[in-house]
Amino acid sequence: MIVLVLGGTRSGKSGVAESVAESLGPVVTYVAPAALDGKDADFAVRVAAHQARRPAHWGTVECEAPEDMPRFLADIEGVALIDSLGTWVARHSDLAVEADGLLDALVRRTDPVVIVSEEVGLSVHAPTESGRRFADALGLLNQRVAAAADRVLLVVAGRVLELPGSEGVD
Repeated sequence: MIVLVLGGTRSGKSGVAESVAESLGPVVTYVAPAALDGKDADFAVRVAAHQARRPAHWGTVECEAPEDMPRFLADIEGVALIDSLGTWVARHSDLAVEADGLLDALVRRTDPVVIVSEEVGLSVHAPTESGRRFADALGLLNQRVAAAADRVLLVVAGRVLELPGSEGVD
């Protein structure tokens, strides 16, 4: 089972994803697409808040290099929770991720995976070329992951809406 949880900044998407992951099995491994940067105090505070919210018995895997994530997914037993695809895309210097490798790892898993991603289409439009490239890269990745997902949840202001599939849409 693949569950994609989308939402804007501070929408509550991570908390929703954590609840979904916990409901899917007793063994959960949190996959952090970025190792903590000691120079970014704001990011450290955000990471600490996420860590404090998670059950102590959950495992954590930090991807030191962005290309590691598909390999890590193949090695995780039990529920995997990836938070977030936006961080994973941003870790690539050219914003070009190996989407095929990630999708292959997702569909090959026999255990559930819950993926958190930012829905960049709901935010302010980026005024810079790199910001627009990031929004384009993440938006296209979100579409591909959503196409492979069994469930797609949209979180807005802490409220959850399950999105229907695209069957029959031309």
